[in-house]
Amino acid sequence: MLVLSRTRDETIMIGDDIEITVVDIRGDKVRLGINAPGHVPVHRKEVYDAIKRENRQAAQISPTDVSAVTNVSENGSVSQNKRKKR
Repeated sequence: MLVLSRTRDETIMIGDDIEITVVDIRGDKVRLGINAPGHVPVHRKEVYDAIKRENRQAAQISPTDVSAVTNVSENGSVSQNKRKKR
């Protein structure tokens, strides 16, 4: 791990297009500003870990789980394919 010291308003560059700037320091908290291209995802570590965990769980859905649901609408509600008798 590379460890750098920076003071307020100083910036660290990662590659040519990612900037990390120390915006504020209050007590034991440091606020960072991050400029990165739109195609580069930027998350807090705990959010990133949660996304990975949910993706792993979603990848473990079995075919029987999928066959139990016959139709899922765009808003996420589940309905069965039952037609009304006329």
